[in-house]
Amino acid sequence: MAIITGESDAQLALRAARSGAEVVRALYGGPLARFEKQAGDFATEADLAAEEAVLGVLRAARPGDAVTGEESGHTGAAAAHRRWLVDPLCGTLNYDARTMLVGVNVALSVRGSVTAAATADPFSGEVFWTDGERARVRDGDLDRELTPSPGSALVDVNLDPPFPNAPGFRAVTLLADPEFVRRFRPRVVSTTLAVAWVAAGRRAAYVTDGDLRDSVHFAAGIALCRAAGCVVTDLHGRPPHSGAGGLIAAADQETHAALVAMVRSQSGAG
Repeated sequence: MAIITGESDAQLALRAARSGAEVVRALYGGPLARFEKQAGDFATEADLAAEEAVLGVLRAARPGDAVTGEESGHTGAAAAHRRWLVDPLCGTLNYDARTMLVGVNVALSVRGSVTAAATADPFSGEVFWTDGERARVRDGDLDRELTPSPGSALVDVNLDPPFPNAPGFRAVTLLADPEFVRRFRPRVVSTTLAVAWVAAGRRAAYVTDGDLRDSVHFAAGIALCRAAGCVVTDLHGRPPHSGAGGLIAAADQETHAALVAMVRSQSGAG
């Protein structure tokens, strides 16, 4: 496993995400063993192989860091100040159904703050990445700054369980809100690759229920959106990562305010 001297955490996150994406791409379309989890969830051998590739890169470069992997769980000291959060194949159901909408997420949490992150698209070859200050997309060897935009009016809504804020908030009910129908057009890609798309200006916003504390699924996308200048809170306008409050990541303040108002109206808090 190659070790690159002087490599920053952000560059390492990018390289690790790319390594996982290569595995995901290579195994796509072939017969895959499935490993059942709980509540109808499952992993495939591609999930496991991609995570092994990502962890191999991280451990070779930062052997003292702790890691939390979607498939392998926690390794390293429980109280470690530096912990990598790895989701090797976000969109497993899409992938298993031969749908090319997945992402590979790698994020570094230092004392609870994500300081470097990357989300790789195995099929476009793009890697969205941040050093915590700026957000960029690498395509081949070229980097471009990410620029959020509400112009598409496309809002990606995650309809997958769990739903800790129900019945006060249900994503499916949000889609029927008259104001939502008037202002936005829903999209459901069922992968957190769509969170990176908010940072890139390809989505106006992303909305999900759930508990986002130390989330291997959302840490990278939230970091990308924050670095790009998006408005990122939980469903009620509070800081994300603070509990089971879900997520609204919006390209601008106006879009964010509109979605928070719809959530409050749905819960009767408005």
